Amino acid sequence: MSIYNSIGQQYSKTRVPDIRIVNQLIDLLNLPKGSLIADIGAGIGGYSLALANQGFFVNAIEPSLVMQKQAVEHQQIKWFTGYAENLPLLDKSVDGVVSILAIHHFCHLEKAFQEMHRIIRDGTIVLLTFDIRLAKKIWLYDYFPFLWEDALLFLPLNEQIYLIQRNIKRRVEAIPLLLPYDLSDLFAAAAWRRPELYLQAEVHAGISSFALANQDLIEQGVQLLTADLSSGEWTKKYGDIHNLAEIDIGYRFIRATLDN
Repeated sequence: MSIYNSIGQQYSKTRVPDIRIVNQLIDLLNLPKGSLIADIGAGIGGYSLALANQGFFVNAIEPSLVMQKQAVEHQQIKWFTGYAENLPLLDKSVDGVVSILAIHHFCHLEKAFQEMHRIIRDGTIVLLTFDIRLAKKIWLYDYFPFLWEDALLFLPLNEQIYLIQRNIKRRVEAIPLLLPYDLSDLFAAAAWRRPELYLQAEVHAGISSFALANQDLIEQGVQLLTADLSSGEWTKKYGDIHNLAEIDIGYRFIRATLDN
């Protein structure tokens, strides 16, 4: 939580929910409007708000008060201070569960998955996660190699799925999230076709891997990227990426459903 009490102060400026992610999330949940969704690791509540605006009720669970204080109030969102491993919700009290790019911060994944199973009735659990082992290494990691090294510390997707299946006995599937070039939610690799955004400290502040990294390494990467963009070297090396409208960088939705 401490990392988000520091980086979370300006989170709302760069981590704006992308409507395409919201729509895919709703499709995967496959629940009628008016259903109650638990958003675990809700952050500043961007996706909670998006779901509420689409007609859902949301219990947003977030340990960081700094993050919670930035949330936009909505009559269909109720906030709870708590951790994924000990959710402050009653048994079988929600229709669906979501967690958006948060599970890599959970301290005990098995316990977190067990808690998701405890609070849900018979609906769907949808997690947005990532595994860079599934995708081609892109230019970003040439300038900021610590991003690649950090991401390799996270559990491979197949191990994440195994933990879910072992702990909550549901049918689990993985659905690729192809990243559009113009995402509004600037998580780690979201600006894959907009290298100039990685020169901005404001963007770094919304990405935990940057916030946790050695600042000298960040500055080295920024200086090199600045020089290559100015000289045209970046375009020479990587300019072909502008021909792509979307890309697979290892982001995946995990959907867990009961066998009916």
